[in-house]
Amino acid sequence: MRYLVFSSFVVTSALSGCSLYYESQAKDMVQRQMDAMVFVEGGEFMMGNPGGWDGSKDSWPPHKVVLDDFYIQKYEVTQGDFDLFMAVTGYEPSDSRYEQMRNKAPKRFSDHLPAVASWIDAKAFCHWLRRETEAKTSLPTEAQWEFAARSRGKLTKYATLEGQAIPNKTMAPGPEQFVRDRYPYKGMLPLKPGTFPPNLLGLHDMSGNVSEWVSDKYLEDYYERSPVKNPKGPKEGQKDIFDGDSYRVVRGGNFHDFEGNTTVTRQKGSETLAEDTRGFRCGMN
Repeated sequence: MRYLVFSSFVVTSALSGCSLYYESQAKDMVQRQMDAMVFVEGGEFMMGNPGGWDGSKDSWPPHKVVLDDFYIQKYEVTQGDFDLFMAVTGYEPSDSRYEQMRNKAPKRFSDHLPAVASWIDAKAFCHWLRRETEAKTSLPTEAQWEFAARSRGKLTKYATLEGQAIPNKTMAPGPEQFVRDRYPYKGMLPLKPGTFPPNLLGLHDMSGNVSEWVSDKYLEDYYERSPVKNPKGPKEGQKDIFDGDSYRVVRGGNFHDFEGNTTVTRQKGSETLAEDTRGFRCGMN
C-alpha cells in the first residue's frame, strides 16, 4: 500500500469502491481533513459552568478534569466533504428524513456550509478518516471539546479570540438580528466555517454557527459523578422515550440562539436524527 506523508500524519492512497474522479477528490479531502487538525496540549481545568453563565442543570456542578494531549479540527466538517464521503463509500444517512430535509431546504445543504449529520453519521465520517489514515480519529469527547473551546480551559464564556460575543464581528448573529416576514428562523442559515476569527487555539465556530456532536452519551447529572482523568461520558445514558434511541451530547450552541452559544451550552440529541442546527468536527488522540 502506498502512503502520502504530510504534517506528521500518514494518509493512505487506497480508496476502494469508487470512480477515479471520486478517488482523486477523496484523497485531497482526506489530506485536507488531517491538515486541519490542531494540537491541544493537555492539562487540568474546571469543566462545566465555572463562570455561572448557563442556568441549565446539566452543566452543573463545575468539576476538575485532567486531559492528555489530543488534536481537534479547526473547522466544522462541510456538507461538500460529507457528501463526498457518502459518494465514495456508499454511506446512507441514519435519518430516514435526510433526502426530504435536503429537498425542503436545499440552501442549507450547500457544499460550503457545515454538514447536516446525525451522531451516527458524524461518527461514521470520523471513523472513515481513521480507516483511510494511520491516525486515531474519532469524535472528540465532551471534555476535550470544552477544554479546546475554552482555549485550554480558560475562564471564558465564548470561544472567540477575546471571549466576547459580538454579532457579525466575532460570531454569527442570532434570530434577533435576522427577522424575515415576522418569523425569526425563516431563511436563516449557518455561515461558512471560518467566517469569523478563531479562539486562542486557532479553532473556529465553537460558539455558534452549528451545535456540534461529541462522542459522549448524555446523562443530565453526569457532571456529579464524572471521573477526573480523561472522562468519556457515562456507560449508560438517557434514551428517547419514543423510539429508544440513545441521546448523545451536543455542544456549543447554534445559529438559532445567540445567547445560548457559550462554551458551556450543553444539549442532547437522538443519535440517529439529523437537524439543520447540528454539525460536527473530528478529533484525534
